[in-house]
Amino acid sequence: MNILLEKSGVLSTIQDLGRNGFRRFGINPNGAMDVSAARLINMLLGNSESEAVLEMHFPAPVLKFEKPAIIALGGADFGAMLDDKTIENWRPYFVEKNRVLSFPKKNFGNRAYLSLKGGFKIDCWLESASTNLTANIGGFEGRSLMKNDKLFFKQRTKDEGLRTNFKISKSIIPRYSSLPTVRVVAGAEYERLTAFSEQNFTKQNFTISRSSNRMGFRLDGEPLYLLDKIELVSSAVSFGTIQLLPDGQMIVLMADHQTSGGYPRIAHVVSADLPILAQLGGGDKVNFELISLEEAEELTLQFERDLSFLKVGVNSKYAVG
Repeated sequence: MNILLEKSGVLSTIQDLGRNGFRRFGINPNGAMDVSAARLINMLLGNSESEAVLEMHFPAPVLKFEKPAIIALGGADFGAMLDDKTIENWRPYFVEKNRVLSFPKKNFGNRAYLSLKGGFKIDCWLESASTNLTANIGGFEGRSLMKNDKLFFKQRTKDEGLRTNFKISKSIIPRYSSLPTVRVVAGAEYERLTAFSEQNFTKQNFTISRSSNRMGFRLDGEPLYLLDKIELVSSAVSFGTIQLLPDGQMIVLMADHQTSGGYPRIAHVVSADLPILAQLGGGDKVNFELISLEEAEELTLQFERDLSFLKVGVNSKYAVG
């Protein structure tokens, strides 16, 4: 039971929700860039939300299903085609043997996700199936997928009585945009910014540098400045930490970020908006809105409540089907 990669795509890796609990050893978490997309499409299929998914960039791979499967797509829209039929994101599909899934057109976003009902058969390293490209470990042989690789299924798929005539409500899908306003909370060194720089941080648009990657998004814009020069001891950083570099530009740490850093931490992207940022690419723009920690917590709690309702609804669909 497997999927054959007929074409590799530019960067296709196995990811889950990350390798947590090992940062004290200097091991970065990795995981899906768009965590919400991965969770949503896994839940849509009745999987554990931490099940491994295929993260794809454009140009995306061409996949041949050598056995039947039930799949869902989420995140970026790459114009998915199942043979000659267009298929949507956020909806389950039954795929018959020998069907080919391709992604011929980039309509929106930069990272698309494929989940498989029952999951992919992937060995875990340190309790996670995520690919660590730097250490060449985890996921599929510690690397991005190549032509003629095969992804095996954990279980055999049957379609008897399966109901796939439902999809995820738009209200729970992240508010993706090519020029989003991303909400942040102040970091430990935010108050060290000059008053003019504090204003610029939330008033101007910043451009995602084309040198950005899964480790971090470099932002180009009018430089920001501190009130005085400071030297900091390296301290913990996380997915979404915004650091101020010596040249006055910023970098937002992403899924493959290092575990600690010594640059000033001026802000942190709230978890609810990390998926929105994760779908940006080189040349896209972003601006920031500073909110309180209490507001950020409420956004997280609301999303988790919505996920709970989704899980109940999906489970009832499969129970009836």
